Amino acid sequence: MARVGNDLFGDHNLEGYQREGIDCRFIVRDEETPSGVALIAVDAEGQNAIAVAPGANMRLSPEDVERAEEAIAKADVVLAQLEVPIPTVTRTAELAHKHGKRMILNPAPAPRQPLPSELLQHVDILTPNETEAQSICNAPAYASAESMGQALRALGVPIVIITLGAEGVLLQDATGVQRMPAYPVQAIDTTAAGDAFAGALAVALAEGKGIEAAVQFAQRAAALSVTRLGAQPSLPYRAEVEE
Repeated sequence: MARVGNDLFGDHNLEGYQREGIDCRFIVRDEETPSGVALIAVDAEGQNAIAVAPGANMRLSPEDVERAEEAIAKADVVLAQLEVPIPTVTRTAELAHKHGKRMILNPAPAPRQPLPSELLQHVDILTPNETEAQSICNAPAYASAESMGQALRALGVPIVIITLGAEGVLLQDATGVQRMPAYPVQAIDTTAAGDAFAGALAVALAEGKGIEAAVQFAQRAAALSVTRLGAQPSLPYRAEVEE
């Protein structure tokens, strides 16, 4: 579910999705606003800084989501992020909850305002990085991942997975807390690593994997993504992750 402009960027996006066999019925072509774009700068260590012009992304509406309710009802897992308006994400979570679907929220980019309780109460799994976790729970910069995970669970989220880059991830749920190490790779561009992780996590859970196995699968996908330049071009195929 998305909005793109009626422009060359929108054409390019749709062509790419269709080439990959992605269902594009719920992508809206916005006649008034251009497609969202991002300028990404990457340093010698592979870390990035991103300047975004959100464009049509910020016009994705709760009504757009409601038109896709049938797809949500048939889904195995519902995954959302914060590059679209918060009310739209909230409506998505409400519909996922209504139909008994597992809801994953990748809270990227870091929210500039508190996430509403009506959103968080319908999120089953939250996957922030350290910066995003600090923002959501208003934690100091020196806060440990464990303390932030505890604070996020206190907001009503059953499972919190904080991605820690080269240090792996912290998984915290009702059974306790554990750190899972990253796969060692030479990172050249960390852009979209969180997206790779969230997408692969959703795939693994949709296939019935337990949370730990799903996290390991997602870590493999993210590890591969940081060895390549770009965002969408860096995302690995299933066969590469399994290999």
